[in-house]
Amino acid sequence: MMAFNFNDLQLTYQIFVIWNWLRQLLSCTTLFAFAALALVLAQEEPTKAPVEIVKQDSEVDVNGYNFEFETSDGTSRQEQGDYKNDTEQQGLSVKGSYRYIAPDGQHIQVTYVADKNGYQPTEEKTTESSQS
Repeated sequence: MMAFNFNDLQLTYQIFVIWNWLRQLLSCTTLFAFAALALVLAQEEPTKAPVEIVKQDSEVDVNGYNFEFETSDGTSRQEQGDYKNDTEQQGLSVKGSYRYIAPDGQHIQVTYVADKNGYQPTEEKTTESSQS
């Protein structure tokens, strides 16, 4: 017959206590991590001022059209379209450009022509300091 060993029971109880303590610690750590993540995700992004149109013009007639606009954040676009009725160039010929400031601060300007040969853009990139 095997004798009851009190030391084995005490060791088993200590392991059980340590295991429960670790489980609670991990549970609290996980809860804290999720709470911190929720706080970070809930922070509002800084609000930007609304962009306003500061200039706008357009004309349309039987021979073509043109328009332009500019906004308070520096974005602008202008375009002119002409209807061609001669036999070789028949169709719409469009010339225009647009510009904006990219998120990295570069000033982007694209000038384009769109006609029977397709869309043909030319892009320029400059930084604000190089324009001064």
